[in-house]
Amino acid sequence: MIRVTGQLICRTMAEAEMVRTYLPDHIRLSRAEPGCLTFDVVPTDDPLIWRLSETFQDGAAFEAHQQRTRASLWFDRTRDLARDFHIEDIPA
Repeated sequence: MIRVTGQLICRTMAEAEMVRTYLPDHIRLSRAEPGCLTFDVVPTDDPLIWRLSETFQDGAAFEAHQQRTRASLWFDRTRDLARDFHIEDIPA
């Protein structure tokens, strides 16, 4: 199992508004992917930071998620945002 935890960090309120605009569809599409077990991105008390927690069945499912994301409107619009992610391979 692959677990991803971390933060999505905006520099400005305009970037934060962009996240609020495009995040719901990104979450919906991610949760529908084969092998996606959980996918949560939630705001924190800081309006510029979101906390994320994702789990995928295996490395192949995570790589498929990465490929889909890189080709998405979400990535196109948010590619310049700071991301602080930690990826763990959890033995079954």
